[in-house]
Amino acid sequence: MGHASEVSVEKIAQEFQPILIEGERIEKAFRLIRDMFIFTNKRLILVEKQGMTGSKVDYQTIPYSSIKKFSKESAGLLDLDAELKIWITGEATPIQKEFRKGDSINEVYRILSQYVLK
Repeated sequence: MGHASEVSVEKIAQEFQPILIEGERIEKAFRLIRDMFIFTNKRLILVEKQGMTGSKVDYQTIPYSSIKKFSKESAGLLDLDAELKIWITGEATPIQKEFRKGDSINEVYRILSQYVLK
C-alpha cells in the first residue's frame, strides 16, 4: 500500500477506452496510492482520485510535446523517498508527485524520458 506499482495494461484498457483517440493505445501504467500514470503512444494521462471515497476523478492529459522539462529529486539514485516534477509549457508551477520506498520512480522516469526525448 502506498507504493507505485506497474498495472496490467489489459486490466485498465477497457476502463480508458472511452477517452482514447483512434490509433492510441496504452503502453504502460503505474498506480501511486490512488493516482495513476498512464503512458500511451500519444500522451501521458495523470489520473487523480479526489475526496475521501475517490468518487471524483481528474484525468489530466499531457501531450509529450508540451513537457518542457522534468526532474527526479532525491538524495541519490536509490533514495527511499523521491519527488517527480514535470514542467508543462505555459505553466510556471510543475506537477509534483511523491514517491516512497519501493516505488517505481526510476521506471516512471525512464519511460517519461523515452517519450519526451524522442
